[in-house]
Amino acid sequence: MTNKSFSGLVYSTESGRMCPACRQPMAQCQCLSAAQAKVAAAQAASDGVVRVQRESKGRGGKSVTLVKGLVMDAAQLTQLAKQLKAACGSGGTVKDGVIEVQGDHVETVMAALVKQGHRVKRVGG
Repeated sequence: MTNKSFSGLVYSTESGRMCPACRQPMAQCQCLSAAQAKVAAAQAASDGVVRVQRESKGRGGKSVTLVKGLVMDAAQLTQLAKQLKAACGSGGTVKDGVIEVQGDHVETVMAALVKQGHRVKRVGG
């Protein structure tokens, strides 16, 4: 009996890089095409407006700035989050397609997004 399910092949000289999830060459990866289809479906459902809000519920009174409505894949979202955090001089994260920037930086985030060409709307109080 072999432990094929535990093999961690990440590169093959025959076909190049291998997907760790479906174990196919990256050119024929089923996971990647499914992720791209998910982004395309989200783009169709989105109205194209990025919503920025401040929230403090469930965070011990600490404020965070939330950025919702961006239709990007995970890598692009992470890169944008990095740019926004640098612009605000603050920390943050990306959770479930929502960028969270620590602190009340709604105006700074909105200005940075408008500068990048996004349609931005402030929501909440």
